Amino acid sequence: MSGAGDGRAAHLTLVEPDEAAPLVEAEGRILLSDPDVTAAELEAVEAVIRSPRISAGSVVDAFETAFAEMLGRRYAIAVPSGTIGLRLVLDACGIGPGDEVIASSFSWREAVHAVRLVGATPVFADIDYWSGTLAPNKVEPKITGKTRAIVAGNTNGHPAAWDDLAGLAAAHGLALIEDSTEAIGSRYKGRLVGTFGAASVFDFAQPAAVTCGEGGMVVTDDVDIAVTLRRHRARSLGERTSVVAGATPPLHAMMSDLTAALGLAQLRRLPEILTARKRVEDDYLGVMRSFEGIKPPYIAPDVTEVHWFLYLVHLGTRFPKSGRDAIIEDLATEEVEAAAYSSPLHLQRHYRDLGWNRGDLYVTEKVADRAIALPFHAHLDAAEIAFIVETMKDSSVNVGAGAAIY
Repeated sequence: MSGAGDGRAAHLTLVEPDEAAPLVEAEGRILLSDPDVTAAELEAVEAVIRSPRISAGSVVDAFETAFAEMLGRRYAIAVPSGTIGLRLVLDACGIGPGDEVIASSFSWREAVHAVRLVGATPVFADIDYWSGTLAPNKVEPKITGKTRAIVAGNTNGHPAAWDDLAGLAAAHGLALIEDSTEAIGSRYKGRLVGTFGAASVFDFAQPAAVTCGEGGMVVTDDVDIAVTLRRHRARSLGERTSVVAGATPPLHAMMSDLTAALGLAQLRRLPEILTARKRVEDDYLGVMRSFEGIKPPYIAPDVTEVHWFLYLVHLGTRFPKSGRDAIIEDLATEEVEAAAYSSPLHLQRHYRDLGWNRGDLYVTEKVADRAIALPFHAHLDAAEIAFIVETMKDSSVNVGAGAAIY
């Protein structure tokens, strides 16, 4: 685990590592996320800045190769974000206007917006109460003659029920797409997330464990999907020096070498980063045991390993949504950054205009109304974690009784 001095370099202008100091605006606050950035990342970025190329080039190629090798997949394609990555996958699968895509409404990353960006219609299915992932038994009744794909996420790092979802997709001839924008390093039946479905999408914006500022990666074993993604993403490097006629007008959707350098350095340190986050998770669990009336962290029987995206606390059923919001406000008063997890997509304006309303997804709404995302990053110490939990407990006395959530 890196020291606090190294990690805080994420907030700095480019200076020598031993001159690093946090920005004043971060002093005294306990942040929701704080990237685990060390001298290794600074050196990698500086090397690109000093090179003759900072746009997409050989460093992006190296990042793609390393990412594919980590997962054991044949192809990796770097993109500007998880949303753009999913849009390109949907394009590659031929999904567009008139098609339906089944997805979850419960997510922090709103990659599902990509379904609308290609002109298709998202059909939301409810989630499993314990894992927060798409429930296969809720997916099947949503399948119609217009359904072309299932987009399932590893919610907050917890793997979805991939065997059951794959069975559904195969039985109905649907594309299965894995949204891993909240997960890296977790395992389902021993397999890393990112190895399920026709294609898998990752995102590297905060608060992901691997953070490049912005950016994403699509991985696949399907050569047709890979070739189509690359053709739709951007022209090749050699084609950018002249006017080239092509059959498909590409998006300008490349990752820069500058971003890739940061991502590649983070990827090389991934075991170290995940170990540091596990220490924080253990510290939380130790003090959370005394907080009655909350749902304990859950790991499904088929899940081998979980690396959380954020540390989520699920309040008891006697806490209304307004009580959850009041606790977040009380944490903010004590300079602790926390957030509601999440605002379900089907209740947001754009999707309500498509006919979705409160009450349509009972479990999603029940969980989302009472979920709080707490600070979760490698720079938290045991005293800060204890303070966060005690502040929550004190606040909960004022806003509602801690009833069992089951």
